[in-house]
Amino acid sequence: MLNRLAYRFHQTLERHFPEQRLFLKSDTETRFIRLRPGTQILAIVGGTLALAWTIVATALIMMDSIGAGSAREQSVRQQALYEERLNTLSADRDLRAEEAARAQERFNIALTQVSEMQEKLLASEDRRRELETGIEAIQDTLREAIKERDLAQAEAERVTVALNAQAGTATELGRAGDAVATLEFLTDALGEAAEERNEVLAEAEAAREEVQVIADAKEALELRNDAIFTKLEEALTVSVEPLDKMFREAGMSPDDLIGAVREGYSGQGGPLTPISFSTSGGAPTAEELRANAILGGLDRMNMYRIAAFQLPFSMPVRDAVRYTSGFGNRNDPFNGSTRRHEGQDLAGSYGTPIYATADGVVTYAGWENGYGRLIKIKHQFGVETRFGHLSQIRVEVGQRVSRGDRIGDMGNSGRSTGTHLHYEIRLGGDAVNPMTFIKAAKNVF
Repeated sequence: MLNRLAYRFHQTLERHFPEQRLFLKSDTETRFIRLRPGTQILAIVGGTLALAWTIVATALIMMDSIGAGSAREQSVRQQALYEERLNTLSADRDLRAEEAARAQERFNIALTQVSEMQEKLLASEDRRRELETGIEAIQDTLREAIKERDLAQAEAERVTVALNAQAGTATELGRAGDAVATLEFLTDALGEAAEERNEVLAEAEAAREEVQVIADAKEALELRNDAIFTKLEEALTVSVEPLDKMFREAGMSPDDLIGAVREGYSGQGGPLTPISFSTSGGAPTAEELRANAILGGLDRMNMYRIAAFQLPFSMPVRDAVRYTSGFGNRNDPFNGSTRRHEGQDLAGSYGTPIYATADGVVTYAGWENGYGRLIKIKHQFGVETRFGHLSQIRVEVGQRVSRGDRIGDMGNSGRSTGTHLHYEIRLGGDAVNPMTFIKAAKNVF
């Protein structure tokens, strides 16, 4: 039964895949290879599987390449947007600093005017008090003069009766006339003093109104300055915090880093310095302290920007790569022993361009055991980067390079099992994980 089924199955296969013979002819003999139906089916299935695998692998490679290209373009766009944002913030910083200086100058002028008006007001008050005192004295004198006038009038009536009887009547009448003249003089003086008092009171009222106008203008200016300061403080917070986080994640102290940048700073214009105002020996105002705090934040952001371009916060390869051996202990591919791997391996195509990851000076460019063709670049703050297993070196010792300059090509030189870049970062001579710097900068650049 089984033989019959096998025979029928074989007959069916031969109808679709008849037996084929492949003849091999030589000078002396002719041989042939028999291709049975089963062999043909196995060959077709194997070829189909190989073709399918080739199509799938090609699709995966193309998708990986397209994804890597999109990520690289996105990184370039993010870097351009960040640089544009830095330039915009720098221009806005200069504009706001200038506006703050002008506002403070207007504020000082207003304070001076208020002080002058207060002095005038105090002087007018003193004068008014003096006039009131003088008026009271004149009033007292006038009361005495009125009393003397009344007495003089009574005496004049008395002496008039006795005018014909006494010889000294003319003398008494003269005294009475003098008293009346004195009374008239005091009355005129009192009227003039009252008019002068009214004029001083009017000047004092005008001074009060002018002081109120200046006080209102000062309050409006303070509100406008507060709005400007608030916007600047918000912009600084949004811009400085990502940079501060980037340096901390890279294992570097931002304060020490800024101190080192400030010591070696030689850029145009110099670091931003606090505004100093004349306070006549007094404590600075809240506006001055706030303006100086904003200038300090802008200076910190400027120092961060300088430090970021002097440290390796970028990728050494822009083409599609695979992250292979990472930083730390691993099994040696040559002898299987455990060894410390002091860098990050990036595998790609032979001859892929390699770029400097920060501004620096080339200190080594040549062959070194294990590394093969090696480039060492010295950066600021005791940082060094190394690029190993290169196929070609495009820089020389002593050459100054900038971030993004092409320095070599990816290769397979030295102690290597395939085409890749061995990338190292060293702080003070000690190797650190390069991925720390790359990941720290991914949300900033």
